[in-house]
Amino acid sequence: MIGMRLVAAASALAGAIASCGGSDDSTARPGDARPAILPAFIQERNNAQASIPDVPFSAETPRWVARATRRWPHDSLAYTQGLLARDGVLLESTGLEGHSDLRTVDRATGRLLQRAMLPDSEFGEGIASIGNRVYQLTWQSGRGRVYDARTLAVVDSFAYDGEGWGLATDDSLLYLTDGTSGVRVIDPNGFRVVRRIRVTEAGKGVHMLNELEWVRGELWANVYETTLVARIDPTTGRVVGWVDLAKLLPEAQRDRLKDRGGVANGIAYDRATGGVLVTGKYWPYVFQLDSIPSAARPPARRRPPRS
Repeated sequence: MIGMRLVAAASALAGAIASCGGSDDSTARPGDARPAILPAFIQERNNAQASIPDVPFSAETPRWVARATRRWPHDSLAYTQGLLARDGVLLESTGLEGHSDLRTVDRATGRLLQRAMLPDSEFGEGIASIGNRVYQLTWQSGRGRVYDARTLAVVDSFAYDGEGWGLATDDSLLYLTDGTSGVRVIDPNGFRVVRRIRVTEAGKGVHMLNELEWVRGELWANVYETTLVARIDPTTGRVVGWVDLAKLLPEAQRDRLKDRGGVANGIAYDRATGGVLVTGKYWPYVFQLDSIPSAARPPARRRPPRS
């Protein structure tokens, strides 16, 4: 009965706060609606409740405003968590409990080709592919799945500590984000952490790192709830440049999508063409970006002249 009263009290309080318009965009993993703020003894803390980082921290870090050369239809009901280009099709991981899946999609039409559903209790997250296997994280379950890339049949599983957000690979190791400024480097054989990277720009940690992709020797990471993609040097963890996706959608459409959690999320490097594909949660399109700068290194500081 005590538990029932606490739940009833929490529900009443949530309703009262909601009726007053009280909400905080930084307090929950987004879905179709934002929950009202609950007291600390009821709330479950997670990495998605951190504040949105005020990046870029430095005007000296190169910033590239992305333009699209092509676009294709995307399922506007898909809460995109991970994106891959493989064998001429897209692999996509979607989230939300009761709706999470791994799917293959025809790039030209956006048509669903195959689908493997997750249990209703699990929240799908990032994906990466090595050989004929696809690895998929879950948000807070501490367990991921390994699929056959052709059939999407589950062939194995793995465990990890903490939250799972984004996943990428350099064809040998896996790179995992968990919503902090840290990236774990993982041996897929046994899923052992072999190294940790702290991502920084101008000496400050960049947290809320989400969907992740390996692009020409760099790690690219969506910064959650922003339009920015961080280009990360995987050796040092330093952000060497930013890709701004703000111009891909009209501002009014982008704002409407963001109101329901439809933020930029999804990066895929297409080795066949050398292009980068991006999308977002509930976005109506997958975009191919225009030419990528070959390097995004901060300009060298000029030495003062000798006196």
